[in-house]
Amino acid sequence: MKQKKFLLNENDIPTSWYNIQADMPNKPLPPINPATKEPMTADDLSHIFNKECSKQELDTEHAWIPIPDEVREKYTYYRSTPLVRAYALEEALHTKAHIYFKNESTNPLGSHKINSALPQCYYCKEEGDTNVTTETGAGQWGMALSYAAKLYGLEAAVYQVKITMQQKPYRSTVMRTFGATVEGSPSMSTRAGKNIITKDPRHPGSLGTAISEAIELATTTPGCKYTLGSVLNHVALHQSVIGLEAEKQMEMAGEYPDKVIACFGGGSNFGGLAFPFMRHIWDGTHKDTEFIAAEPASCPKLTRGKFEYDFGDEAGYTPLLPMYTLGHDFKPSNIHAGGLRYHGAGMIISQLIKDGYMHGVDIPQLETFQAGMLFAQTEGIIPAPESTHAIAAVIREVKKANEEGTAPVILFCLSGHGLIDMPSYESYINGDLTNYTVTDEEISENLKSVPEVDMDKIKRQ
Repeated sequence: MKQKKFLLNENDIPTSWYNIQADMPNKPLPPINPATKEPMTADDLSHIFNKECSKQELDTEHAWIPIPDEVREKYTYYRSTPLVRAYALEEALHTKAHIYFKNESTNPLGSHKINSALPQCYYCKEEGDTNVTTETGAGQWGMALSYAAKLYGLEAAVYQVKITMQQKPYRSTVMRTFGATVEGSPSMSTRAGKNIITKDPRHPGSLGTAISEAIELATTTPGCKYTLGSVLNHVALHQSVIGLEAEKQMEMAGEYPDKVIACFGGGSNFGGLAFPFMRHIWDGTHKDTEFIAAEPASCPKLTRGKFEYDFGDEAGYTPLLPMYTLGHDFKPSNIHAGGLRYHGAGMIISQLIKDGYMHGVDIPQLETFQAGMLFAQTEGIIPAPESTHAIAAVIREVKKANEEGTAPVILFCLSGHGLIDMPSYESYINGDLTNYTVTDEEISENLKSVPEVDMDKIKRQ
């Protein structure tokens, strides 16, 4: 009897998060103050984020950060998540490759995002904050943050990208069910939102616009802190529970991945799965593993962006971050993978791409939905549109292996289910979806707004 699913017991759930910054040969460049161009300290960051996450963000020394007992206890409500051998998908692809997926869709919130929402809200509560605010694209992070805030008695305000709020109306309903207030971004409730709407009354919204509004609310409201679901280092740290569990589960399966794949918006689920495995490149135990981040062809910052210091939001409220970027005022196409419509990549991942430890692939929308349909029909799980990018990348790798006559072990992250994304699937089935492309000229034009920063000077500091 073939074993299909691998689960850990409660005692095997990680007690510490893995901080890849401590092991990286080249540390990420620091975030800098946009006015002074000087590196920011944890105290500087704590004006926006809670103090503990600000410390974690800049920690390049400690490889292991203890998970607070209370947070780990709440992890046990839904962790471990299953590692699954995708036998039916393998059969459909006529391959000798072994395909495994870490199924983060099984928790009550439907995606991996709760792994960071819980500690962020825990730290805010411990530090005496009363309110949290955030942005959300497709809504998975907004749902997770709203639920975690309610658990810790915090008031939550969520700015959801306007176009995805229209595409996925039930996610904002879920947030309100948990007690959060939800605004479509850009909105008229903040100065940043008003300025964006004045400039472009038909702006569909982006994660950059929603971040601007959330940060403005956090910095003008006493007792309020901004929380983030991706991009930043401390978020990838919290998500490392995914990869740490997957390591143990792959051992149970008696295999080790040749390729590690996840979809990519800002880097939370990719980093969460990949970083614990990537450390074995540097300790010499597994030097040949390939790491692949799958992004939308319509928002190709990893494959066509430029490594620069740029703002994380459209209005320029964030620190300047060293990232592969398409420009902070880039307007992404209205694809249905709302969680991947972000102009920049996280600092850690940008450095790893720059150093050649991983690479990105960009995938058109129709190919991703085709992959999602095949996965649903074989494995019985309807994946979120974001996760279909990872599945499409897996299928590409399998086809390549079939042509070469090889049989790699492939591990990917199913970061969330698509049960609230059925209008997207309906549009695909009805033939109403299209591919979107961005021209080199459009990218070059957007990159003109990126601030000028002397990177060599920052490196010397």
